[in-house]
Amino acid sequence: MKKIEFSFILKIILIFNVFSVLIPSLFLINSSFRKSGEILSNPLAVSGSLDFSNFVTVFESGNFKIYVFNSFVVTLFAEIIIVIFGLLAGYALAKFKFKLNKFIYLIFLSGLLIPAKLALVPLFIQLKNMNLLDSRLGLILVYSAGALPAAVFIFTGFIKTLPSDLDNAARIDGASEIQIFMKIMVPLIMPVTSIVGIYTAIPIWNDFLLPLVFIRDTSKMTIMQGLTVFFGEHANDWGALFAGLTLAALPLVFLYMILSKQFIRGLTNGAVKG
Repeated sequence: MKKIEFSFILKIILIFNVFSVLIPSLFLINSSFRKSGEILSNPLAVSGSLDFSNFVTVFESGNFKIYVFNSFVVTLFAEIIIVIFGLLAGYALAKFKFKLNKFIYLIFLSGLLIPAKLALVPLFIQLKNMNLLDSRLGLILVYSAGALPAAVFIFTGFIKTLPSDLDNAARIDGASEIQIFMKIMVPLIMPVTSIVGIYTAIPIWNDFLLPLVFIRDTSKMTIMQGLTVFFGEHANDWGALFAGLTLAALPLVFLYMILSKQFIRGLTNGAVKG
C-alpha cells in the first residue's frame, strides 16, 4: 500500500514538474507571435494567427546573426576546453594515487562554492591587464575556468565507478597509458561527457551577466546581451524580445535532442554503478 501511495505521489510531482516547464515555454512561443500592445493588454491570451513579423524584426534590426555566431563560438570553444581538461583531470584524480590527490580534488571542489558575482571585479581587472576585454577569447577563458570544477567533479565521480580490471588487463598486455585512456576509458566515459556538455553549455549560452560586464563592442556581444536592443528608453518591443528568446532556445533544444540518448545513458549508468 505504501509503495502504491509513494508511486502515486511521485507521478503527481512529475506531472506538476512537466507543466511548470511547459507552461512558461508555451507562453514564450505564443507571445513571440503577438504585438507588444497585445501582450501588455492581455498577456495570457492565445495568438489568433501566426504572425512572423517579430521574427523578421529580430533578424533585420537586432543583428541576431552576429549575436548567435558569437554565442556559438564562445560556447563551442569553452566546451572543448571544459571537456578536454575536465576529462584529463578527472581521469588523473580517479585512477592515479599520489600525495596531493585529495588536496587537488578539494581545490577543484572549492571552485563550486565561489559565485561568479564575487569574482567580477578581480576578473575585470585581470582581463583588462591581459588585454582581453571586449574579446570572445576573454569570455571563453572565464567560462572555461568557471565550469571546470563541476566537470572535474562529475568526471572523477564517474571514472571512480569504472572497474580497475579493464586498465590493469590492458597494462599487462603492454598497452601504454595513452592507449588505455584513448581506447578503453574514453569510449566508456562518452555518456557522462554528454552530461557535462549539456550541464555546462546551458549556463554559458544563457548567461547575461558576464558579457554585460566584459563586452562593450556590439560586434562581440552574445545573444542574451544582444537582445537588450529591444529594451528602449521609453518603450520595449516585447514581441520581438520573445521571438528572439524563442530562437535563442532552439540550439539548446537541438543539442539535447542530439545528446539525449547519451545523456540518459550516463544518468542510468551512474545510478546503477553508484
